[in-house]
Amino acid sequence: MRRDFVANASHELRTPITVISGFAEALCDQGDEKIRAPLEKIVKQTERMQQIIEDLIILARLESKASPLMHDRVDLQEVVEQVYEDALILDHGRHEIAVNVQPASIMGNRVELQMAINNLVTNAMRYTPEGGIIEVFNSVDNDGVHIGVKDNGIGIMPEHIGRLTERFYRVDPGRSREQGGTGLGLAIVKHVLDRHNASLHVQSTPGKGSVFRCDFELFDEEKKEKAA
Repeated sequence: MRRDFVANASHELRTPITVISGFAEALCDQGDEKIRAPLEKIVKQTERMQQIIEDLIILARLESKASPLMHDRVDLQEVVEQVYEDALILDHGRHEIAVNVQPASIMGNRVELQMAINNLVTNAMRYTPEGGIIEVFNSVDNDGVHIGVKDNGIGIMPEHIGRLTERFYRVDPGRSREQGGTGLGLAIVKHVLDRHNASLHVQSTPGKGSVFRCDFELFDEEKKEKAA
């Protein structure tokens, strides 16, 4: 009932918020200087509301049993390359973004996997000071395929790590809202990984940075190769 309510409410809110945003932007472009500042705040907050609604709709779809997982062979190098290109556009040169990947494939849904990694990179961008380093990496070993994001940002206190994937949970609410976060990104990551029988592991040191690593099972063929 909760899932259906959130999904239905989010869909119903999408249209009025879009209308409000459109009129606010039009007034901001045409209005006089006296009202420009409050209109700009309205535009910014409606954009944030739109992102929250979109994230809620995504979560509802991921939770729905009516949305089966597409089992395709996904090339992680291709996924990371697209994530990297998107990150460069969003980051505007504020960070040094690096990629360190090797050939690897997993079974799953490319769109969902790309969305999960995108969310991890965006999260790192929000919590890494300008000039910091963000690295997208992967590896393959006997335990499976691993893909993750490493940064040298502000880090996370140990007591917060276990709750990071809860909806709307924020380590620093003020900073998250200031940076445009919805508080739903890591919840989306968790649900994508759950659908892929994968897990999320977080390591972080306050003041030094964080590592968010997603662990996937190997293909049966790859298991045989490793054993050989």
